[in-house]
Amino acid sequence: MPDQVDQQLSDHVAVAEAMRQLAPVVREVGSLICAAFASGGVLYTFGNGGSAADAQHLAGELIGHYRHDRRPLPAVTLTTDPTVMTCIANDYSYDDVFARQVEALARPGDVVAAFTTSGRSPNVVAALEAARKNGATTVLFGGGDGGPARAYADHALLAPSTQTPRIQEMHTLALHLISEIADDWAAATAKTAPEDRTA
Repeated sequence: MPDQVDQQLSDHVAVAEAMRQLAPVVREVGSLICAAFASGGVLYTFGNGGSAADAQHLAGELIGHYRHDRRPLPAVTLTTDPTVMTCIANDYSYDDVFARQVEALARPGDVVAAFTTSGRSPNVVAALEAARKNGATTVLFGGGDGGPARAYADHALLAPSTQTPRIQEMHTLALHLISEIADDWAAATAKTAPEDRTA
């Protein structure tokens, strides 16, 4: 019988191979994020626990450096300001910590991306709903059937698994693929952008 490590590795490989079916959605999400950046939009990301780390990871790749030395891209993670989060949680509810920020910040032309393994976290569902109400485009990085959050997602990247570790591993893969799309786009548009003659 395979031991636990072998089983986990086999499960990872199987789910990663099944991710090929999501390639069109990955390309679509990557393109819509680039289009948002091109029109002056912002990407807002969020999640709880390990999903918060994934949300921060994506924003870091876009603001910082992926492969190309190119301009920073406007991405904001809603989990990184403890003053704002604890204020909302204390004065309202933890269920509101993302929705209230989305309501304040997200506008038409922006993209709001939620990371969740279950799709059932009330604060994630509420934030996607708030984003829709504000006219932003919503993206769900989820798993399985997407849970209740799926109803508020314009685009859903649902890892083909119901196991939290496998879902999070596929979220890392997906965010890296999207980062590569955005990275290539930003580098290419910098080369083709007209020279600023006002400088």
